[in-house]
Amino acid sequence: MEVQTDKIEKTLYDYQMEDLNTIFKYFKESPSDVNLLYQLPTGGGKTVVFSEIVRRYIKETKKKVVVLTHRIELSSQTSKMLHGFGVNNKIINSDVKELKDQDDYMCFVAMVETLNNRLQEEKVEINNIGLVIIDEAHYNSFRKLFKYFENSIILGVTATPLSSNIKLPMKDNYQKLIVGESISALIKKKFLAKANMYSHDVSLRGLKLGINGDYTVKSSDELYGNQSMLGKLLSAYEEVAKGTKTLIFNNGINTSKYVYDVFKKAGYNIRHLDNKNTVSERREILQWFSETPDAILSSVSILTTGFDEPTVETIMLNRATRSLTLYFQMIGRGSRILANKKEFTVLDLGNNVARFGMWDAPMDWQEIFHFPDFFLENIKNDEDIEREFVYEMPVDLKAKFSKSDVIGFDIKEEYKKVFAQGLKSKTVLERSIEQHAKICVENSEDVFDARLLAKELKEEIAYRVRQYSYCIMNNTKNYKEWLEEDYERKLRLNISQKFAAKM
Repeated sequence: MEVQTDKIEKTLYDYQMEDLNTIFKYFKESPSDVNLLYQLPTGGGKTVVFSEIVRRYIKETKKKVVVLTHRIELSSQTSKMLHGFGVNNKIINSDVKELKDQDDYMCFVAMVETLNNRLQEEKVEINNIGLVIIDEAHYNSFRKLFKYFENSIILGVTATPLSSNIKLPMKDNYQKLIVGESISALIKKKFLAKANMYSHDVSLRGLKLGINGDYTVKSSDELYGNQSMLGKLLSAYEEVAKGTKTLIFNNGINTSKYVYDVFKKAGYNIRHLDNKNTVSERREILQWFSETPDAILSSVSILTTGFDEPTVETIMLNRATRSLTLYFQMIGRGSRILANKKEFTVLDLGNNVARFGMWDAPMDWQEIFHFPDFFLENIKNDEDIEREFVYEMPVDLKAKFSKSDVIGFDIKEEYKKVFAQGLKSKTVLERSIEQHAKICVENSEDVFDARLLAKELKEEIAYRVRQYSYCIMNNTKNYKEWLEEDYERKLRLNISQKFAAKM
């Protein structure tokens, strides 16, 4: 047995051993019913660390351990890892109705719902439990089991110590948080790949927040399922990720299916996966994804946990989220390092980077754990994010205005000038319309060409109107929509007048 112990200890990296020793020190100094939380980034090897904790804990205390997960895949992965560490364990799944052989095992791996049902039915009673380990502890489904383990040590493990339910903060259930290595330190030490991040400014005006505090699937499907957004996604892929193994995250099955259609039509190697696929279909799709170098997999949140495909080269966030946990989980799916993979690409089409900061930026997890309300209240709202947008005309559209010397127009600067001159604020839009009409006329043969060019300015017009609305502090949706329509009408009129004057 000692030989195996040596072999096992060598599988842990220095930072993992350091955390493990800190955790055991805390166990020894605390009462036997303490609740402790351990944070380590996705890809940092949480399962490896707690598997060694289980092995050492059983050896030192001769007490039993229960490991709780919230997904069936995580149960079998965890059980396998524990076996690799020499820990004989039994999975309590829906097939296990009672535990007659519990004396043959020192460790049990169970799904929350299954174990809860068995304990409620009083069909299962596990004796001598000294330690309960909760994987993905930020989920709230685990709370209902705490009452069965009041005399045990509880160790929650998570990459993001922020509860999935704002009303149930983690500090209410855990006395202490131990923070592991940061993402940037793990990148530096070559345990995680470096993320090259690209953000595309997206107006999220159509999105609605649901009762769970995140954007609703219905409003996400409406926004991300429209042709303009699907076109944006495709061109973002073609610009920086073409030919790479790509995982696309969506917030709705309809969106994911539209993404599949658009990429398929463009000739790309793509599949779609959601929770309605059978186990065998899912296995076949993931096998295909693993073996195909240029594979694109469009999915809904199903692959955020318990999915490990180190060959992923690009992560596309084709959705917005206000969940910090989800943000880290999605990007983390691309962060596994390989001999020939030191970097990966992240394409953000949901203003998520603007909302939460860069993936590898320092995070004060202690503050987030102790003051979650403060953190959640200070997440940037969409309106503030949009105020900072800078519109950049697409290259192919810019080429259509090659005969003009200046094609840009700064609404904010113009507003300052107009305000200083004591003129009416709508003068800003009049000058903007004048400038747009001028460049359309300069680059067209006739009035029809110019009007077609003006139609292509729709996105820039919306941006200018939005900037103007911020300046005059009237930001209602109806007002902006009316301004856009009025702008487009006046621009057509101005173009006609300019050609009439030429005649």
